[in-house]
Amino acid sequence: MKIIKGLEKAKLTISKFNGLSSISDSDQNVEFEKVVSEIIENVKREGDSALRHYAQSLDKAELKQIEVDSELIDSSLDKVPTELLDALMKASERMTAFHKKSMPKEWKDPEAGYGSIVRAVEKAGLYIPGGTALYPSTVLMSAIPAKIAGVNEVIMCTPSKSGLPHEYILAAAKIANVDRIFSLGGAQAIAAMAYGTQTVPKVDLICGPGNIFVTLAKKQVYGDVGIDGMYGPTETMIVADETADPELCIYDLIAQAEHDELSIPTLVTNSQKLAESVQESWKPIAEEMDRKSIICASMENRGSIVIVNSLIEAIELVNIVAPEHVSLVTKTPYELIPSIRNAGMIFIGENSHEVLGDYTAGPSHIMPTSNTARYSSGLGVQSFIKHIPVVDFGYETAISLNSVAAIIARAEGFTAHAKAAEARKKLRK
Repeated sequence: MKIIKGLEKAKLTISKFNGLSSISDSDQNVEFEKVVSEIIENVKREGDSALRHYAQSLDKAELKQIEVDSELIDSSLDKVPTELLDALMKASERMTAFHKKSMPKEWKDPEAGYGSIVRAVEKAGLYIPGGTALYPSTVLMSAIPAKIAGVNEVIMCTPSKSGLPHEYILAAAKIANVDRIFSLGGAQAIAAMAYGTQTVPKVDLICGPGNIFVTLAKKQVYGDVGIDGMYGPTETMIVADETADPELCIYDLIAQAEHDELSIPTLVTNSQKLAESVQESWKPIAEEMDRKSIICASMENRGSIVIVNSLIEAIELVNIVAPEHVSLVTKTPYELIPSIRNAGMIFIGENSHEVLGDYTAGPSHIMPTSNTARYSSGLGVQSFIKHIPVVDFGYETAISLNSVAAIIARAEGFTAHAKAAEARKKLRK
């Protein structure tokens, strides 16, 4: 990891990795967009046959059946080690409690004549990545808030080389009450959920992270279907002072670097001693990990240790970068929180480390990346919910508002609007 001194230099360095433009602006990604567009059109036109074709040609998997049998899902719980099953159950309990407390309330003001009701989307599609790792935690993190929000049908697509999802994925889906599961990955899975096929139902909203092809597919189908967001590589920014434990900082950095070579692990500190200690010591620890090649690539090519003059400058950098995860490892972290405007999730102190956010904290670990925390939130019940205003005026309120509406309508040149309001003068109490 390189040491960067000063806020201005840090802004320039980290901005090269951060931002949605990195997902779609390169020449290579322009070619990817063409490929994704062709896949989407073929799935729209040919349905299930296109899905089988892409499973064979892209995933090298023989797709004997697109939908996973319910019996196989039910039996998956018996195939999971007891220790893991207990862990998934405990994690799901915390997630359930968090999202229940996060549910918005309907309200009504009879005197003013308005209110708001809450309605979930009818069908939601979840994308669970495959590739180099298994993500039963992502199944829980996606499906539980959808179910608590009140989604009628939750379906899930996940890729598999064998043609069937791993039993850990199926077990997590069973715990989270996913309604239907499909052995599909990549852009073709997004297209299937967006437009429907003979087997896969069309959904109203697609959620979940994925590789560049999944991200570009979500971008292209948006408008025909809702999406939760576009996700880039994971980002962690640790804000630390001289009280932080260097070893724990290193473990937290390499834990996030472990996800992907494109992960962006960053330490921001006002302590020269801490910065030098982390720089000198991270590699031997990383070399002990199973995914050491991925960790080292991320730490060396996209990791940074930023030395700033003060923690105020550190938070300024947080707000500029808008990282997915912010860990505050300082003597007085609560003094910093009021100044943080842009972050996916905030972790306070060494006990509340980001790995717990990945698995057991309660909030979903599907968080805004690539600078999108400036305007969006992590996946939660709100992602699956619509707020529908309800207007119910009594006579006196209607009479007083009709004249106001007519004046504004005439100013805008809409005579029919004005007449429709003025015609209500004949209303009776």
